[in-house]
Amino acid sequence: MNRLALGTVQFGLNYGVANRDGQVTRPVAKSMLGLARENGVDTLDTAIAYGDSEACLGEVGTEGFKVVSKLPGVPGSCADIQGWVREQVDLSLARLGLKTLHGVLLHRPEQLLSTEGTELFRALLGLKDAGLVKKIGISIYEPGQLKVLTEKFDFDLVQAPLNLVDRRLQTTGWLQALKDKDIEVHTRSAFLQGLLLMKQGDVPERFSQWSDVWLAWHQWLLAHGISAVRACLAYPLSLPGVDRLVVGADSVNQLQQILREAQCECPADWPDVQREDEDLINPARWASV
Repeated sequence: MNRLALGTVQFGLNYGVANRDGQVTRPVAKSMLGLARENGVDTLDTAIAYGDSEACLGEVGTEGFKVVSKLPGVPGSCADIQGWVREQVDLSLARLGLKTLHGVLLHRPEQLLSTEGTELFRALLGLKDAGLVKKIGISIYEPGQLKVLTEKFDFDLVQAPLNLVDRRLQTTGWLQALKDKDIEVHTRSAFLQGLLLMKQGDVPERFSQWSDVWLAWHQWLLAHGISAVRACLAYPLSLPGVDRLVVGADSVNQLQQILREAQCECPADWPDVQREDEDLINPARWASV
């Protein structure tokens, strides 16, 4: 079984700090799904907020894949949360050409802690009861969100960032804690949105304050004689608690490289590049860097 999941934000948006090819075209998307399928990838990750990613997937065909999508934040003016959630998922299924989703995640899980949180969670449970989704859960930005959320609600699936720079999911013990609760774990951002794949001289100027990270990273790669792609994939895949590693690609060639490198061995003496600076490890903060 291949533990990679194909992220499809590039199918609907021009996404990623290192993306030079723009949004993936329909023919390329179809070829990428075919390649993923042939190599044992069984999961696709998308979201309503990813432009026309869901429509693209519906057009090129999702046969043989489990699809996970995400709900955007519930509008503040929403008077019928259960009706809104059901409508959003019905529309997603229609765009995707599916009858059931493997998972539905909340893109704004903090809304579960609002006064409408109980109603929102009840709406998610209603999706399972109706057979529209198999698993419900949350997509988080950092593990600190998990304590209060997992104490109040029972999730089937959690997606979180995890990479060589941001190892908090592992180092805080939350990866093991989620597995102890029998929660399926998907991790993303293995390449830190492409920063870890850039040549040292190509890293945007606004990230120069972390030049020690890029220096240590490239020295380690050179010393070990391995590619950045291989090392980035090997770290999360070395952790048995990670059920699926969500990776995105801008082209068939990129996906071929990822699939190839994911099968390769990698030394486990990981480089000293771990940081907890939110301005670096949380891409949502990059605009202010």
